Amino acid sequence: QVQLVESGGGLVQPGGSLRLSCAASGSIFSPNTMGWYRQAPGKQRELVATMPSVGLTKYADSVKGRFTISRDNAKNTVYLQMNSLNPEDTAVYYCNLVNWSQSRNYWGQGTQVTVSS
Repeated sequence: QVQLVESGGGLVQPGGSLRLSCAASGSIFSPNTMGWYRQAPGKQRELVATMPSVGLTKYADSVKGRFTISRDNAKNTVYLQMNSLNPEDTAVYYCNLVNWSQSRNYWGQGTQVTVSS
C-alpha cells in the first residue's frame, strides 16, 4: 500500500502563487510516476502535471508556463509550484502515484485551492 499526504492548498488572490507538496510513504517501486490532478465543482478530474521517475514531465496546456512540477526522490515527495493563478485554477488538487511494475494507482485525499479576490 501507498499513502499520499498533500499540503499547501489555500486561498490566494488572482496573480498569486502557491506551492503544493505531496509526501508518499509505503510500498513505492520504480519505475513510477507522481503527479497532480484537479477537480473543479461540476467538472471531471483532469491532469495538471505528471513527472515519471524516468522520462519526461507532462503538463496540461492550461498550466504550461505557470505551473512547475518537481520531485525529491530521496523524500518520495512531489511538488507543484503554481504561479500566476487565476480563478479558473480553483479546484481540489489531488496527488497521484502510479507503481508501473504493479499497475497500481494511488490517490491522496485532496487539497483545496481557491483563487479569489
